[in-house]
Amino acid sequence: MHILIASATPFEVTPLLQWLDAHYASKVTNSYSLGNHHLQICITGVGMPLTALNLGHLFALHRPDIAIQAGVAGAFHDKWPLANVVEVVSERLGDLGATQADGSFITAHEMGLIEPNAPPFRDGVLYNDQSYGFSFLPKAHGLSVNNVTGTESALRQLRHKFPDVDVENMEGAAFFLACLIHQVPFISIRSLSNRVEARQRANWKLAEAINSLNEVLIQMIQVLIDA
Repeated sequence: MHILIASATPFEVTPLLQWLDAHYASKVTNSYSLGNHHLQICITGVGMPLTALNLGHLFALHRPDIAIQAGVAGAFHDKWPLANVVEVVSERLGDLGATQADGSFITAHEMGLIEPNAPPFRDGVLYNDQSYGFSFLPKAHGLSVNNVTGTESALRQLRHKFPDVDVENMEGAAFFLACLIHQVPFISIRSLSNRVEARQRANWKLAEAINSLNEVLIQMIQVLIDA
């Protein structure tokens, strides 16, 4: 089995890399032999453009058996404590569109620039319909943005426009698109580092979120290689 781990930044998966270095042979940088399995780490870069570019190039060269996206995210509500890990089962483009004269936002789908049901979209949403056996994680709906929310007014607008979303991130929709288009089985997990609110970095639990993210990642890898 060829397993791909995709992360926007190296620091989000540093504990995983340390664990892999301690337990498995590395063929080349960020590529490991796990018995009969091959595990590859892809640091995509931050944001949807870099994620789409790097995954598209990688998938054109070799199609993994499963791709796992791992990173941190902001939570729109307090349903889950910070540092909890969730499985993101849907993603949507949160800021691709236009601001209207009254200040409201209209999506590219609503503008008719992207057909809402043009594959792989379904009513403007990207879905992952399979969990690949990792049912122990709570399910969340993601919103991918280029500009992370940092004011109360922006938060109110997003909550009004997308009342069903749970977490905010900067790469998820691009990951979903790449995997769905290339027909790569995938799962996306996010650890909650902060609340989506007026930006207060002092309230974040980034270190704790990264630790819990990597604990789950290691558990998932062990399940896959033991299957």
